[in-house]
Amino acid sequence: MTKAKSEKAEKAEPFEKSLAALEELVRELEAGDKGLEESLALFERGVTLSKDLTARLEEAKTKVEALSAEEGRLVKKPFAPRED
Repeated sequence: MTKAKSEKAEKAEPFEKSLAALEELVRELEAGDKGLEESLALFERGVTLSKDLTARLEEAKTKVEALSAEEGRLVKKPFAPRED
């Protein structure tokens, strides 16, 4: 699989699944039982996942802010769950 296809596949995964994959990579690296090449490959995948997750969070933030526009002005509102 090419890098471009790999990145598209990661974006197709739910955010939570990508985050869990990143957390697992971190645990594997922290264990310290991998060789240099394998550790480097895990690290590279982690960087890719981290960048993707950050971009997705920024996109979500932009959407929330756009939806919070009032009278043509952007009004930043902190997120607060509804109390029922």
